Amino acid sequence: MSTPKKRVAILISGRGSNMSALIEAAKNADYPAEIVAVIANKPDAGGLETARAQGIPAFAIPHRDFASKREHEKAVSDALQAVKADIVCLAGYMRIISPEFVSEWEGKMLNIHPSLLPLFKGLHTHEQVLEAGMRVHGCTVHFVTAGTDEGPIIAQTSVPVKTGDTPDRLAERVLSVEHETYVRALALVASGKAVMKDGRTVFTD
Repeated sequence: MSTPKKRVAILISGRGSNMSALIEAAKNADYPAEIVAVIANKPDAGGLETARAQGIPAFAIPHRDFASKREHEKAVSDALQAVKADIVCLAGYMRIISPEFVSEWEGKMLNIHPSLLPLFKGLHTHEQVLEAGMRVHGCTVHFVTAGTDEGPIIAQTSVPVKTGDTPDRLAERVLSVEHETYVRALALVASGKAVMKDGRTVFTD
């Protein structure tokens, strides 16, 4: 008997290009995860219509509708519970997540960051890479922990930094490998081949 696919909900704030990559991957019968919902914190997030066009339930829980971050996060968590999410994927979700929310989903929540962590945490990573004179750059998918961009690494992909690169060119090159990296990382977690244990990622065969 085949193993049931893990139920995945994706949190977005914008167009959700990584979201689209995960949706496409999940169409494969052999992929160990299914996308059961897309939730945005902005009602005009472009990814909502993209998800709906693929037949995936997609809705907004606007953070501006709530008096506090905690109230908003409770509504999001309630929605995740309602769709019986096993895994939560952040895909351009532009909200700083509280330690309380993290603790509810720790070990089950993934994020993608446009740098080779632990280098260049936070924002403006492409500018930081160029200012530092780096010759390689890339992206990282990691488990989400209370520390910003500090969670255990699941998968990484590197790209070269070329002479004459601008932040925009570098961003495009990194984005070109983000999709495959996220698809690969989610598959590892959904299949149980990568698990978070004692603050680190443990890989199993």
